[in-house]
Amino acid sequence: MNIDKSKINKILCIKLRGIGDVILSTVVFDNLWNEFPQAKIDYLTEPPGKAALEKLSFLNEIILYKKNESFGGLKTIAKVFFNNYDLVLDFYSNPRTAMITFFSHAKYRAGFPYRGRTYAYNLYGPNERDKFHAAQLHLEYLKKIGIEVNSSNLHFGLDEKDISFAEDFYKNNFSENDFVVVLSPSGGWESKKCDAGKFVEIAEAVHQKYHSKFLILWGPDDYEDAAAIKKELKDAAILAPDTTIREGAALMKLAKMVIANDSGPMHISTAVGTPTLSIHGPTNPNLQGPFGEKHASIRLEELDCIGCNLLKCPRKHECFLDLPIIKVMDKVDQLILKNKIIF
Repeated sequence: MNIDKSKINKILCIKLRGIGDVILSTVVFDNLWNEFPQAKIDYLTEPPGKAALEKLSFLNEIILYKKNESFGGLKTIAKVFFNNYDLVLDFYSNPRTAMITFFSHAKYRAGFPYRGRTYAYNLYGPNERDKFHAAQLHLEYLKKIGIEVNSSNLHFGLDEKDISFAEDFYKNNFSENDFVVVLSPSGGWESKKCDAGKFVEIAEAVHQKYHSKFLILWGPDDYEDAAAIKKELKDAAILAPDTTIREGAALMKLAKMVIANDSGPMHISTAVGTPTLSIHGPTNPNLQGPFGEKHASIRLEELDCIGCNLLKCPRKHECFLDLPIIKVMDKVDQLILKNKIIF
């Protein structure tokens, strides 16, 4: 089926799960605007993804799917049905989102051709899910259904209040010429989180070579690690205050560089445009690393268990603890050079 692009006035994008997954899907927005300049774009996601989207002025409506809410699925199906979409792009394609897409009664319904869900769609993205980076997969999806791809930009919504908060914080805590590096020890799984001691080793090497200052961001589950890193780095580091997601994003936007685990904050830092080095162990940076040419990733490829994808390490976390600092510094040097970071 070919899309009659002149008939597309309302589009719904669907992506559930966490904020990082939602950010990676924003790579489609520029391409949708170029292809359908007259269309209104809505987005269906779960509450964690709202923070990335709610300040994007070009989105018409954000619909929240609350899976634990009574009759939440029926309410969402009804909402989507009565919104009368012309094109639904289901970037998640699980059984629930397939059902929502099917009952949308949109003329054009696109999704991934996963077993048991093809009934919901009349347009299909690629089947090779592990062949592409998670962001690139969305672009391949657009190409597959006949939408031209000219942009690979990610988006994260910030407003003046968020930027003003970050500017005031930097003014009060750093000198104008400080080389500020954000450290983010967050991680959705225990096995994805680089040990606090290793973060300290990396930071000490960066500080020794570049006389950098560090801002340590943390979430509720990361405070203990963040505080431990701050304690070891002493006056070279500042522990960020308790922030909203968007305030944290603004703090990363003003930094010279971000060093992070494979996590939501890592994807946020790439979306706001700060050169980012991600540290990987159980996950594959080619599929989940920072997206874009200005960023870099590192993983101890020679380790026999690397890329295990286990939620909890059954060994001694060698993927992080045995990572040579000299290799990390090579990546830091490369980031500085290719982004022409000025001290």
